[in-house]
Amino acid sequence: MFQAMPYDGTRSERYESVLSQLGALMEGEPNAIANLANASALLKFSLPDTNWAGFYLFDGKELVLGPFQGLPACIRIPLGKGVCGTAASERRTLVVGDVHAFPGHIACDEASNSEIVVPLVQGDRLLGVLDIDSPIKHRFDDEERRFLERFAGMVAEVIR
Repeated sequence: MFQAMPYDGTRSERYESVLSQLGALMEGEPNAIANLANASALLKFSLPDTNWAGFYLFDGKELVLGPFQGLPACIRIPLGKGVCGTAASERRTLVVGDVHAFPGHIACDEASNSEIVVPLVQGDRLLGVLDIDSPIKHRFDDEERRFLERFAGMVAEVIR
Protein backbone atom coordinates (compact mmCIF):
# COMPACT_ATOMS: atom_id res chain seq x y z
CA MET A 1 0.00 0.00 0.00
CA PHE A 2 1.00 3.63 -0.36
CA GLN A 3 3.78 4.92 1.89
CA ALA A 4 3.53 8.71 2.39
CA MET A 5 7.00 9.04 3.86
CA PRO A 6 10.44 9.91 2.49
CA TYR A 7 12.04 7.15 0.45
CA ASP A 8 15.75 6.66 1.08
CA GLY A 9 16.64 4.86 -2.16
CA THR A 10 17.69 6.32 -5.49
CA ARG A 11 15.24 8.26 -7.60
CA SER A 12 14.88 5.35 -10.00
CA GLU A 13 14.15 2.99 -7.09
CA ARG A 14 11.57 5.46 -5.80
CA TYR A 15 9.95 5.64 -9.23
CA GLU A 16 9.82 1.83 -9.45
CA SER A 17 8.17 1.77 -6.02
CA VAL A 18 5.56 4.32 -7.12
CA LEU A 19 4.81 2.31 -10.27
CA SER A 20 4.39 -0.82 -8.16
CA GLN A 21 2.05 1.04 -5.80
CA LEU A 22 0.06 2.36 -8.78
CA GLY A 23 -0.38 -1.18 -10.09
CA ALA A 24 -1.56 -2.39 -6.68
CA LEU A 25 -4.01 0.53 -6.32
CA MET A 26 -5.60 -0.08 -9.73
CA GLU A 27 -5.54 -3.89 -9.70
CA GLY A 28 -9.08 -5.22 -10.06
CA GLU A 29 -10.70 -1.77 -9.94
CA PRO A 30 -12.79 -1.14 -13.07
CA ASN A 31 -13.88 2.42 -12.23
CA ALA A 32 -11.87 5.02 -14.16
CA ILE A 33 -12.64 7.90 -11.78
CA ALA A 34 -11.49 5.89 -8.75
CA ASN A 35 -8.28 4.91 -10.53
CA LEU A 36 -7.56 8.47 -11.66
CA ALA A 37 -8.25 9.85 -8.19
CA ASN A 38 -5.83 7.42 -6.57
CA ALA A 39 -3.24 7.97 -9.29
CA SER A 40 -3.31 11.76 -8.83
CA ALA A 41 -3.02 11.42 -5.03
CA LEU A 42 -0.14 8.97 -5.39
CA LEU A 43 1.75 11.40 -7.63
CA LYS A 44 1.06 14.47 -5.52
CA PHE A 45 2.43 12.82 -2.41
CA SER A 46 5.30 11.03 -4.17
CA LEU A 47 6.77 13.93 -6.14
CA PRO A 48 8.38 16.68 -4.08
CA ASP A 49 8.08 20.31 -5.09
CA THR A 50 4.84 19.94 -7.01
CA ASN A 51 1.73 22.02 -6.49
CA TRP A 52 -0.73 20.27 -8.83
CA ALA A 53 -1.06 16.72 -10.14
CA GLY A 54 -4.01 15.42 -12.05
CA PHE A 55 -5.80 14.58 -15.24
CA TYR A 56 -7.72 16.22 -18.02
CA LEU A 57 -9.94 13.85 -20.00
CA PHE A 58 -10.70 14.17 -23.70
CA ASP A 59 -14.44 14.25 -24.38
CA GLY A 60 -14.11 14.05 -28.16
CA LYS A 61 -13.89 17.83 -28.53
CA GLU A 62 -11.75 19.29 -25.72
CA LEU A 63 -9.97 18.42 -22.48
CA VAL A 64 -12.19 18.44 -19.38
CA LEU A 65 -10.91 18.54 -15.82
CA GLY A 66 -10.71 15.14 -14.16
CA PRO A 67 -9.48 13.96 -10.76
CA PHE A 68 -6.60 16.02 -9.35
CA GLN A 69 -4.72 17.14 -6.24
CA GLY A 70 -4.09 20.86 -5.83
CA LEU A 71 -5.89 24.18 -6.09
CA PRO A 72 -9.05 24.47 -8.21
CA ALA A 73 -8.16 24.40 -11.89
CA CYS A 74 -9.34 25.43 -15.32
CA ILE A 75 -12.29 23.22 -16.27
CA ARG A 76 -12.03 23.07 -20.08
CA ILE A 77 -8.97 23.34 -22.32
CA PRO A 78 -9.27 23.35 -26.12
CA LEU A 79 -6.90 21.11 -28.08
CA GLY A 80 -3.86 23.08 -29.19
CA LYS A 81 -4.18 25.65 -26.38
CA GLY A 82 -1.73 25.92 -23.49
CA VAL A 83 0.66 23.16 -22.48
CA CYS A 84 -2.08 20.57 -21.90
CA GLY A 85 -3.93 21.25 -25.14
CA THR A 86 -0.70 21.28 -27.15
CA ALA A 87 0.55 17.99 -25.66
CA ALA A 88 -2.84 16.43 -26.36
CA SER A 89 -3.09 17.64 -29.96
CA GLU A 90 0.50 16.63 -30.74
CA ARG A 91 0.20 13.42 -28.66
CA ARG A 92 3.64 13.92 -27.18
CA THR A 93 5.02 14.70 -23.75
CA LEU A 94 5.86 18.34 -23.14
CA VAL A 95 8.33 19.38 -20.45
CA VAL A 96 8.20 23.14 -19.95
CA GLY A 97 10.91 24.59 -17.73
CA ASP A 98 9.33 28.05 -17.58
CA VAL A 99 5.60 28.12 -18.26
CA HIS A 100 5.60 31.91 -18.48
CA ALA A 101 7.73 31.62 -21.64
CA PHE A 102 5.38 29.08 -23.27
CA PRO A 103 3.27 30.74 -26.00
CA GLY A 104 -0.40 30.64 -25.03
CA HIS A 105 0.21 29.27 -21.53
CA ILE A 106 -3.03 29.01 -19.55
CA ALA A 107 -2.36 30.13 -15.98
CA CYS A 108 -4.69 28.13 -13.73
CA ASP A 109 -2.41 28.56 -10.69
CA GLU A 110 -0.18 31.64 -10.56
CA ALA A 111 2.31 29.75 -8.37
CA SER A 112 3.14 27.28 -11.16
CA ASN A 113 6.45 27.94 -12.91
CA SER A 114 7.17 24.62 -14.64
CA GLU A 115 5.00 21.85 -16.00
CA ILE A 116 5.06 18.39 -17.54
CA VAL A 117 2.14 17.04 -19.54
CA VAL A 118 1.96 13.43 -20.72
CA PRO A 119 -0.78 12.35 -23.15
CA LEU A 120 -2.92 9.36 -22.21
CA VAL A 121 -3.32 7.33 -25.39
CA GLN A 122 -4.68 3.89 -26.26
CA GLY A 123 -3.49 3.00 -29.74
CA ASP A 124 -4.41 6.08 -31.78
CA ARG A 125 -7.17 7.15 -29.39
CA LEU A 126 -6.56 10.19 -27.16
CA LEU A 127 -8.00 9.64 -23.66
CA GLY A 128 -6.65 12.77 -21.99
CA VAL A 129 -3.47 14.03 -20.34
CA LEU A 130 -1.57 13.73 -17.09
CA ASP A 131 -0.58 17.22 -15.92
CA ILE A 132 1.89 18.05 -13.15
CA ASP A 133 2.89 21.56 -12.11
CA SER A 134 5.67 22.87 -9.90
CA PRO A 135 6.41 26.27 -8.38
CA ILE A 136 10.09 25.65 -9.22
CA LYS A 137 11.37 26.53 -12.69
CA HIS A 138 12.97 23.65 -14.62
CA ARG A 139 11.69 21.17 -12.00
CA PHE A 140 11.18 18.21 -14.37
CA ASP A 141 14.04 16.33 -16.04
CA ASP A 142 14.37 13.52 -18.56
CA GLU A 143 14.43 10.75 -15.95
CA GLU A 144 11.18 12.02 -14.49
CA ARG A 145 9.69 12.33 -17.99
CA ARG A 146 10.42 8.64 -18.65
CA PHE A 147 8.91 7.67 -15.29
CA LEU A 148 5.76 9.72 -15.88
CA GLU A 149 5.35 8.30 -19.38
CA ARG A 150 5.38 4.80 -17.86
CA PHE A 151 2.95 5.95 -15.16
CA ALA A 152 0.59 7.43 -17.78
CA GLY A 153 0.83 4.26 -19.86
CA MET A 154 -0.29 2.17 -16.89
CA VAL A 155 -3.20 4.54 -16.24
CA ALA A 156 -4.24 4.54 -19.91
CA GLU A 157 -4.47 0.74 -19.86
CA VAL A 158 -7.20 0.76 -17.22
CA ILE A 159 -9.36 3.83 -17.96
CA ARG A 160 -10.83 2.90 -21.32
